[in-house]
Amino acid sequence: MSATRSPQSVTSWRAAAEDPCHQAFLLLRLVFTVAPILFGLDKFANLLAEWPGYLAPWIDDVVPGTAQQAMYAVGVIEVVAGVVVALAPRFGGWLVAGWLAAVIVSLLTYSGYYDVALRDVGLLAGAVALARLADRYAAPGGRDGSA
Repeated sequence: MSATRSPQSVTSWRAAAEDPCHQAFLLLRLVFTVAPILFGLDKFANLLAEWPGYLAPWIDDVVPGTAQQAMYAVGVIEVVAGVVVALAPRFGGWLVAGWLAAVIVSLLTYSGYYDVALRDVGLLAGAVALARLADRYAAPGGRDGSA
């Protein structure tokens, strides 16, 4: 395989780089890769927030263990979701959207967190936009952002 690009591939790469929709796809893919991984890891450290406080009491009653142990599981799920977005954004976007829907349900059933639930509705819309844009811009294997 040659290290140089053909004139056609350079032209198509430039066109993709200048396409606002492709830029939006790349931005959403980056954000929905990095944010879930960072927030997932923070579930183990509680540096950004005291995460167990966001768990609706009825969920804490249903899941085994403590609220902090539930947050450890949440952290693992979020890290995995971020990695899936990086590797397969078509599936990962829908995975993150589903996860956010579950988080929204939890927050709406716990008085005092409606503002956070509203923010998460916006994030859910972004995750759906990522999944839809991935249909056009992700390679068939889902590994890159080329057109």
